[in-house]
Amino acid sequence: MNIHTALVLEGGGVRGIYTAGVLDCFLEEHIKTDALFGVSAGIVNGINYISGQKGRSLNVNTKYLKDKRYLSFRSLITTGDIFGVDFCYNVLPNKLLPYDYEAFQNSRTACYAVVSNLITGQPEYKLLKDLHRDLGYVRASASLPLLSRIVTVNGSPYLDGGICDSIPLAASLRRGYRKNIVILTRPKNYQKTPSRMLSAVAGTYRNYPNFVEAYRTRHIRYNHALELAKQQKAQGKAFILQPSQTLKVSRLEKNPERIRAMYRLGYRDAKKALPELKQFLQDRT
Repeated sequence: MNIHTALVLEGGGVRGIYTAGVLDCFLEEHIKTDALFGVSAGIVNGINYISGQKGRSLNVNTKYLKDKRYLSFRSLITTGDIFGVDFCYNVLPNKLLPYDYEAFQNSRTACYAVVSNLITGQPEYKLLKDLHRDLGYVRASASLPLLSRIVTVNGSPYLDGGICDSIPLAASLRRGYRKNIVILTRPKNYQKTPSRMLSAVAGTYRNYPNFVEAYRTRHIRYNHALELAKQQKAQGKAFILQPSQTLKVSRLEKNPERIRAMYRLGYRDAKKALPELKQFLQDRT
């Protein structure tokens, strides 16, 4: 266990399978950190990493890709969620691909799910202790605006954590984690631009003006977070992993070969970076 280290995991929908490849490589190399901050697909992949279930994320995203209960517009029309809630958060973890809840609970890694509060328009960082009880925050973090129902947990309405904090590096630093491994799902030099879906979001969530404003300004915060990551890297306090190639994988990708290719890229990038990463973790900067 490395003192004061954290993983910071960006989301990206199915594109987040890149992160799964990186984390599976970490599991092989027994690389662990004190904390993990995950956003959307980042937290979904992150909890599999914490439970030590190598390959589980890839299995979910390929084996059940054509199952309409998992990801389909049929699910969106009939339930309001493009990712089937009962299938993803009940059938899969409890029946088809059992999740190791005990291993998660026994882990020494503090795990935070980033969610966006619709009322305040602010991010919240929920410490997950018992996934039987806290799985609602994972679901909320991964619930995409316009493609998911609002998730209410303990009386508060939430959606995709990436709207308010896509790359929660600053949140990790505020909590005292001085060395951060930042895993991004966009290639180098990517900059986020204003969303073309603002009008639709503004109409759908008109009762939540603070959330709409957070959505409108998301690209600004995203690009600031990228700049912070670069600054931390220059100071020897952050290690950044991101796709070394530009692969065509969408947020709602349905092509299993593209998904496997993105996973393999994450694994290869992590494997190549291992010597430098291990040195980074050993340095006492």
